[in-house]
Amino acid sequence: MSSSTPSLGGTRKLGVLSVAFLVVAASAPLTVVAGGVTTALAVTGSTAIPFGYIVLTVALLVFAVGYAAMSRFVTNAGAFYAYISQGLSRALGVGSSLIALVAYNMMQIGVAALLGFQVSTELKARWAIDTPWYLWVFVAIVIVGILGVNRIDFSAKVLGVLVACEFAVVIIFDVTGFMQAPDGIPASPITGATFWGASTGAILAFGIAAFMGFESGALYGEESKNPKTTIARATYLSVVVIGVFYAISSWAMIAAGGPNVNKDAVAGPPYFFGLLGAQAGTVIADIASLLFITSLLASLISFHNAVARYNFSLGREGILPRGLSRVTGAGAPWVGSLVQTVIAVLVTVGFIIGESTTNGAYVVPDGLGAGVSLNVFPLVVEFNWLTNSGAMGLVLLMALVSVAVIGFFAKDGRGVNVWSRVVAPIVAALALFGIFGLIVANFNVLLTSDPTAPVSALTFVLPIIVIVPGIIGLIYGLILKGSNPKVYSQIGHGIAEDHTVGGLGEAPRGI
Repeated sequence: MSSSTPSLGGTRKLGVLSVAFLVVAASAPLTVVAGGVTTALAVTGSTAIPFGYIVLTVALLVFAVGYAAMSRFVTNAGAFYAYISQGLSRALGVGSSLIALVAYNMMQIGVAALLGFQVSTELKARWAIDTPWYLWVFVAIVIVGILGVNRIDFSAKVLGVLVACEFAVVIIFDVTGFMQAPDGIPASPITGATFWGASTGAILAFGIAAFMGFESGALYGEESKNPKTTIARATYLSVVVIGVFYAISSWAMIAAGGPNVNKDAVAGPPYFFGLLGAQAGTVIADIASLLFITSLLASLISFHNAVARYNFSLGREGILPRGLSRVTGAGAPWVGSLVQTVIAVLVTVGFIIGESTTNGAYVVPDGLGAGVSLNVFPLVVEFNWLTNSGAMGLVLLMALVSVAVIGFFAKDGRGVNVWSRVVAPIVAALALFGIFGLIVANFNVLLTSDPTAPVSALTFVLPIIVIVPGIIGLIYGLILKGSNPKVYSQIGHGIAEDHTVGGLGEAPRGI
């Protein structure tokens, strides 16, 4: 990379485990098990959830084959954007970058709402301290923002500790759940005997959201010790760990819950913590409740880093304002991080205003016990709306990346075998476009967690919010092709010989 081109990370510091921690943290393991699995069990009415995770793990491992192969030749903090630009077209790459920005922002802001909801709920239930959910959202945004402008290896160390604690708690749940299963350990949840049927689409639609963030390994290519091997190994490791972990944990929940698991799981996270308390004791359950919050914080940090790096990459290449590519002396994208922080604050303020117009429509009386009301607005509205919409956008991008892998190696195989550059990407593209279709078909169920709920305008509005920026970006890219060929030529490549674009002068190198 030329000396005039801003880059991330200073000296490369991230190894395989560091990148894997950043990736796994985004999927928030404890959050998925306590919240995602219980919701899927309650809504689908199926105990085939574990097999669904196995199916998704296989599909994403196949996706990772081509993704990892391309990561050996493309190192760019824009990841999806860079891959699609170099494998399909620069204009389509610009469109994909805007979808990625919207999707990752949605995921990050939605998770922040869940964190605020959980903290305020815990304080009210345990100590009768009544605080607004959004207070804790802003606290989390500040913490994440501070970490975002520091060296990425520091964030990786923080996430490493938090993720390790999450795994420990869920492993305790799994072991005690299998040991104390009232009717023994059922085999059907992992054999697929009850997987195929009316609930198959919903199982996969719910399940894919649990993996979101696993694809973010390539975002850290410029900061990894050896991007040609680190990113591929971290991606494979993350998919296997996440998939196996979720399959086993959901199986343990079904075993521990017995015949009424689907009916009881409607309680959501409290059902998980109740089972854990009964099996391992209240102390462990209380610790798990705290780690549930830190799990969300870890996910916030990971998604925030993803958005900051997209901002940096697009600023460096002139797609967005050049100022976004400013980095600290340690190589952290501080402007990109700050912009994401501001966006998170503004969107949260918008939801606060929206909440004030509902007149208590999302307040559930006695939600936590006698005389305790529960405001579920941030959970039902902000978290549900944003994370499901973001997941939909990311699945679409993964499907496009699979096609891009084929295009990238079409003229020059670069010594990569046919399985990695053709067969696996084709299989992955078909699988991911199929999953995308299932998400669209089940989108109303994902938003409402109610298969019988009437279709609302949101079923169409939220996907439009995700997809339309992509169309705008595609058009913008085509305009750049004719109006500013210098910028267009560097799209997705990260390096430009001439950084003087439209009179802006040399791209910034630091603070």
